[in-house]
Amino acid sequence: MSYYFSKTVSYSFDQAIEKITEELKKEGFGILTEIDVKETFKKKLDVNFRNYKILGACNPHFALEAIQSEPNIGAMLPCNVIVQELDNGKVEVCAVDPVSSMMAVKNDSLGTIANQVREKLRKVIANLT
Repeated sequence: MSYYFSKTVSYSFDQAIEKITEELKKEGFGILTEIDVKETFKKKLDVNFRNYKILGACNPHFALEAIQSEPNIGAMLPCNVIVQELDNGKVEVCAVDPVSSMMAVKNDSLGTIANQVREKLRKVIANLT
């Protein structure tokens, strides 16, 4: 079982970030955090790295349900989405599979929530054209 869903797109890096943000919004997600890995590696390590951003996506409705079902599940939130420039110049967008990431947590109600979030994230990635 893969721990993520991904799609290679024909957008530029910045367009891919805009598009994934729009698609996430359609499914009730907002971006809570944005980590510019390229910038961080340059600043902290003086290493040149490709364009790579980690977006922390959250659907407040599902986050509330998850935390009510499993109080410490916040350690696994938000759902990370990666936008990265590949060696061939293409751009890949990846989203975590919440079912995979929560397999260690033995809580049936949390599993139900994770499945619902999984379907929304699959739809988001599939809608990137």
